[in-house]
Amino acid sequence: MSAVQKSSRREFLSHAAAATACATAASSRLAFAAPSDRLNIAFIGVGGRGGANLHTIASDAGVHVAALCDVNAKNLASAAEKFPQARQYADFRELYETTDDIDAVVVSTSEHTHAYATMPALKAGKHVYCEKPLTHNVFESRAITKAAQDAGVVTQMGTQIHAGDNYHRVVELIQTGAIGNVSEVHTWVGRTWGLQSPEAAKANRDIVSVQNRPSEAMTPPDYLNWDLWLGPAQERPYHDVYFPGPKWYRWWDFGNGTMSDLGSHWNDLAYWALQLDAPYRIEAFGDPPHPEIAPASMSAVYSYAARGELPPVTHSWYQGAHKPEIWEEKGIPQWSSGTLFIGDNGMLLSDYSKHLLLPEAEFKDFEPPEPFVPDSPGQHQQWLAAIRGQGETASPFSYAGPLTEANHLGNVAYRVGQAIDWDAAAMKVTNTDAERFLRRIDPREGWSWS
Repeated sequence: MSAVQKSSRREFLSHAAAATACATAASSRLAFAAPSDRLNIAFIGVGGRGGANLHTIASDAGVHVAALCDVNAKNLASAAEKFPQARQYADFRELYETTDDIDAVVVSTSEHTHAYATMPALKAGKHVYCEKPLTHNVFESRAITKAAQDAGVVTQMGTQIHAGDNYHRVVELIQTGAIGNVSEVHTWVGRTWGLQSPEAAKANRDIVSVQNRPSEAMTPPDYLNWDLWLGPAQERPYHDVYFPGPKWYRWWDFGNGTMSDLGSHWNDLAYWALQLDAPYRIEAFGDPPHPEIAPASMSAVYSYAARGELPPVTHSWYQGAHKPEIWEEKGIPQWSSGTLFIGDNGMLLSDYSKHLLLPEAEFKDFEPPEPFVPDSPGQHQQWLAAIRGQGETASPFSYAGPLTEANHLGNVAYRVGQAIDWDAAAMKVTNTDAERFLRRIDPREGWSWS
């Protein structure tokens, strides 16, 4: 390890130790329960990903399932069989009418209701675990981040890859200068869910072939409360192009396509390793935006200013058919998805489970730094432990909120159709009118979380 690397690592460890000490102390002060106390937890959304969250968290011997909520009666009945003692709800607004016996809430609904299910918990002083992406839009991300800070509770966004050893090792390599100063990062994913041409749709079943919102109505399944599923979105007839998941996430009213979904995992690595904050300029590329449906293929370039001694950096995102030029030219291994850090002393390529220093010949004798990012027992157990005053979470809303906000801004630039200049403090695009893409302008009557 070079002298520069050793110095960088000592500096990082010094800051990390101080931050960990403060965070751990804060977690201890804010802990609701002693390690031996039972945690009463409500679960909103108990099918699919929500069912997995319920199973994992409820397997903790110190957890009591206090309440179950789902607009899908089949999901609710299945969960209630396993936890018959829990109160049952179809409407989470009714669940929040009685919270005295609840210590924490797990939110695993569709993306467009995350903020609406999370905000009441924060206002009631409950710890929250929320699935990714944290919110449906930029405005909600900022509001949830602030509410979590004001509440002083333990929060975690469900980004399981963040807890994995591979991401930890990549962060250590980047932050100790293994490839020098990084000024360029490229992240790409192969998923092609979204809207493309009818020709492309025939060749790929994941691509939405519907070109416009269906005008005809279908009868919802008898187990689904369609009105509650719509939540704050404007009323529209049920159709099977929206339900079941993951169909809904391709539609702007309910999700934000691949960017906000997989961006929560893949952009996380660069955001964490390079200590990114808010981009000041974002430009997106792709086919003309559709008013209803997110794209299958697009790309975006985020520009970040210097952060202390860290230099300015551009972070480019690619999804579907879009790939970095160096990938197209076979200048790096042809991984279907990955993040490539380009530094002044080399490159680092990573995916979820592995990473590679490039050129390999130049790093054959490289000795990685001793691990210093703490091991994680997993996102769920980490959250439960932090509630009990044991350590801290790795994806608290103070981190996950700004990450989600940045991801959403890529879609905002794409939908506006031009580069946008972002004033993070004012939460405003300064060079064009983009307000309609920053927030839900007209939530349906009866749906409010502010």
